[in-house]
Order: sequence, then C-alpha cells, then structure tokens
Amino acid sequence: MTKTKYAQVGVGGRAEFYYSALAKQFGQTSELVAFCDINQTRMNYANRLLVERYDYHAIPTYKSEKFDEMIENERPDVVIVTSVDRTHHKYIIRAMELGCDVISEKPLTVDEIKCQEILDAVKRTGRKLRVTFNYRYAPHNTKIRELIMRDTIGQVNSVHFEWLLNTQHGADYFRRWHRDKRNSGGLLVHKATHHFDLVNFWLGSQPQTVFAMGDLMFYGRENAEKRGVTTFYQRAHGSAYAKTDPFALHLEENPHLKNMYLDAEHEDGYQRDLSVFGDGISAEDTMGVMVRYKNNAIMTYSLNAYLPWEGFNVAFNGTKGRLEMKVVEQSYVNSGGDKALEGAVQGVTIMVFPQFDVPYVVDIDEGKGGHGGGDPVLLNDLFGEANEDPFHREASHLDGAMSILTGIAGNISIKTGLPVRVDELVQF
Repeated sequence: MTKTKYAQVGVGGRAEFYYSALAKQFGQTSELVAFCDINQTRMNYANRLLVERYDYHAIPTYKSEKFDEMIENERPDVVIVTSVDRTHHKYIIRAMELGCDVISEKPLTVDEIKCQEILDAVKRTGRKLRVTFNYRYAPHNTKIRELIMRDTIGQVNSVHFEWLLNTQHGADYFRRWHRDKRNSGGLLVHKATHHFDLVNFWLGSQPQTVFAMGDLMFYGRENAEKRGVTTFYQRAHGSAYAKTDPFALHLEENPHLKNMYLDAEHEDGYQRDLSVFGDGISAEDTMGVMVRYKNNAIMTYSLNAYLPWEGFNVAFNGTKGRLEMKVVEQSYVNSGGDKALEGAVQGVTIMVFPQFDVPYVVDIDEGKGGHGGGDPVLLNDLFGEANEDPFHREASHLDGAMSILTGIAGNISIKTGLPVRVDELVQF
C-alpha cells in the first residue's frame, strides 16, 4: 500500500493530536515527513515526543519562512495546518498552490476576506481542503442528526443552544493568543465554529441572517477592578501574587507546558500564562446570537466563558414535538494533560417529547476519547480506511466556511448593531 505523506505546520497545543495519531495508530496508511513552525525549540520538543513518547523517528524541521522549501524537499501529499488561526489562510493557500491537499484545524480562518481568499484558491487549484470538526463525530451529536433525519420531531422550526465554558477551560482562552481577536476572530469564531457547524450539520441547512450582541464582561482588568480587585500581575511565571490566583496557569509546574512554551518563549516572545485580568483583551466573554437559516429555522445561541460547569444544552422545537440534549464535559487546559480528556463527556441525556405521546429518553452509545468520543472517529476518518458514513460527517471547505461565517457575521453585527446577511460576505 502506498502511504500518504503528511507535513504539519504549527506544533503548538493542538498539533500533538494529529502527529501522535500518525506516529502511533496509522503507520500502515500514513507517513509524517516534516514539521514547520516559527519556533525551533517547539519543533525540537515535538520531535522529542515523537521519539520518546510515540516510538517514531525524528523528522526534518523547517522554520515558517522555509515552508516552500519544505514542500519541495519532502513532497507531502497533505499539509496539516495547526498554526495560529490568523495564519491558517496563508499556509492553506500556499500548500494548495504547491500541489498539496490540506487538512485544517478549526476555524478555517478568522474573517471574511481571508475566507474569500481560501475559497478562491480551492477553485483555482482544484485541491481538496478538509476542516476537522470532531464534534460531528461524537455519538450523541451524531444521534441528534439521526433523530432529525428520521423526522422524529418533524420539521425543526427553532433551536435554542447554550454553551458553557467554565473557569478552567473558558479562562484559558484569555491567557493566550486567543484573547486578541485579530489572532482568533474571538470566541464567536474560534470556539463557536464548532457549535455553528453542529447546527448546520443537524439541520442540513446554512445560515442566512445573523444578529449578535457581545462584550467583555468578566475577564479583563476593568471588570476585575469593578469587583474590587486591587492587585494585578502581567503573567503568572515569576509572580508571587499569581500563586494565590485560582485563574493563574503555572507553566513551570507542568512539564509538557514548560517544554512547549516556557522554554521556547525566548525565540518568539510568546507568553502562554498571561493574567486573564490584564489589559489588551479584545475578545468577548459573553455573547448572544440569533440566526435565521435558509430552511427558515431560527436559532438563539448563548456562549459564556466563566461559568461553574462545562458543557451545553440544546433544544429543538419541531412540528411533531421537542428534542432536548444536555451534555456535561470534562474541564481542561489546552495541552495541560491527557488528550483523551479534552472535552470528554461526563454525562449526556437526550430526551424526546412527542406532541401527543409520553416523553422518552434516547439510548446512545457512550463515546470514549476527547470531544465527546468524536476524536478517535475523526482520526480514523482522516488517516485510516474510512467507512461509508450515512450521516456525511466529513467536513469540506464549504462546511468550514459556513461555520465561521456565522461567527464572522456575528462579530460584524456586534460592531455595527445591525443584522448581517451571510451571502453578502463572500462569493462561493
């Protein structure tokens, strides 16, 4: 069997999810041939993990400015993009221009201009671009798709979707590069791309009109001052005060985070442990969105990043009844522990309320692994021998675009106070 050759650009927190799978599970179908990043120390550490943790061999490394040279020398069939969100488009487009297919970590990109550039490049090059929406593959989320496809509650007319990030995971977005909307598009793009994709997937539709409100209402120095806080610090490392702050991240206490970030920051100045109550945060932590879909369904959506538990509630109102799901997830810090615990399910309940019959609980297969059990299934779909999928969970560049365009439209709406027509943002 001819192996598919993969190169990976960006070896930060999300990267190990992919390169560990290629090294450990999919050696018969796949070969990892190169790393590319702005930081040599971080690439060296990734190579160390390949050898010591995954019993693989070290692979060539290339600084980001040598991306073209990497493609020419290593001849990958596919480039995996796990860099900072605002740089996704650069590597996606250039990889396709150089003859490679691409797998992109979500979100596809952060604004409508970069999204258009990607869409144009797919047309121009004819290359394949996939976006890794692991939540689609979680058994409980697939079950919702199945129930709606089976007409269990009839035509879905409205959705109420509430996502809760807690003070461990939610706070983590405000310690690192995500806090700057120029890097991440804010949580309406970086995080909610998962959620908006799920609704597109569940309904079999696409967003038409978006209206949103949002603000920074908990994190940031000004909000802390309003609550009576008088002592502040820039970053946890080296701060005595941070030792008493439950929101602080202590890199030196976690060997993995120390190797990946603290020991690498001398190269690029990136600090992973900023105070969540510092200045310079431009991402919102409290957001509400209303969406009209092309099939005429309406969604109300809420995202808060400082709550006591992690997970989501979603309800679908249809012409034949109501469908509800509650999911409680394992809290985590990105790259702070076992990958299988990132978004792992602690509890899930699905209830169907028929219009004229007795409500009942829906049985589901319990998923194992990260993101509700979706991670292992996604990885097999990407790198293994994919099976026929009646639910069509594989996400294309169009799916990636439609998910972020809901959040991008929401960002525009927050800024202008006006509803935004999604079809006016890009041309497909």
